Amino acid sequence: MRPDEEPAPEDEVSDGRLWHLISQGDQQAFTELYERHAQAVWNYAYRTTASWTAADDLLATTFLTAWRRRGEVRLIRDSALPWLYTVTGNVVRDERRRLSRYLRLVPRLVSGPSPDHAERLADAGAAADRLRRVLTAIDQLPPAEREAVRMCLLGGTAAADAAEVLGITESSVRSRLSRARARLLELTEETDDA
Repeated sequence: MRPDEEPAPEDEVSDGRLWHLISQGDQQAFTELYERHAQAVWNYAYRTTASWTAADDLLATTFLTAWRRRGEVRLIRDSALPWLYTVTGNVVRDERRRLSRYLRLVPRLVSGPSPDHAERLADAGAAADRLRRVLTAIDQLPPAEREAVRMCLLGGTAAADAAEVLGITESSVRSRLSRARARLLELTEETDDA
């Protein structure tokens, strides 16, 4: 191949070669690595957090970390994806720890009697049980409603944005959400009675 020819798709540059170029400050190689793995990292972040907004933030943080640590990292088996997943997971754990510390601090800032340990455990158990029932009920919804619920209610996406992504009108998204809420209420009440 002549130096001025474009490489054929089967001659795609490996992650290891891209990372070597990135470690030397090659922004184009970094862009290529980002385009190659951004969707997979975003999907992993979304599955970890169940939030579109959090997944967007995690994607940005992961690749910012990759750029900042470009000279330190050595890839295993010529793939950047395992390392990118590890960074994403570490950021999620760090954020959860930070949030946990914050939530432990809040009751100290609020005056009044604090519940005893048994009450806190009972409340946490009840909340976790309720969340499991709701997530199970969401899985029982028709696909169109389930998709709207995951995007808008779990993912925090505005109805207008969800409509654009789904290729339907905003009123259709709101209608799906309304039907889904009614079904979720029925489904969770049935499990509460059981």
